[in-house]
Amino acid sequence: MAELTYPAELRYTKDHEWARKDGANVVIGISAFAQDSLGDVVYVELPEVGDTITAGDSFGVVESTKAVSELIAPLSGKVVERNDSLVDSPETVNSDPYGAGWMIKVEPSDAGAFDKLLDAAAYTQFTEEQG
Repeated sequence: MAELTYPAELRYTKDHEWARKDGANVVIGISAFAQDSLGDVVYVELPEVGDTITAGDSFGVVESTKAVSELIAPLSGKVVERNDSLVDSPETVNSDPYGAGWMIKVEPSDAGAFDKLLDAAAYTQFTEEQG
């Protein structure tokens, strides 16, 4: 297996989502560990713009050739943008999970929630323990 990377500027969850600050908003996607575990992504279901997501709850689905996996919200807030290009090109999640494979942009209801997520070092340790 190729070395998986976890960019230091991102924050992570134990459900394998990542979050990146974008001004007052937060961009969310799945980590390289998640996409690698899933295999070839063939379908992505995302919430609509204007929907509210709640930390710890499902906000969508990723389907691969191996499994169907729920997307778990790293923080609560209102969806202000979604990556509609994933509808036609879900494989982008595999090829560029931290770039073009982003999923949604959220206006967080708690500005401090981002800082409570795992940093890259803690997430790397967590994934190594997962084997």
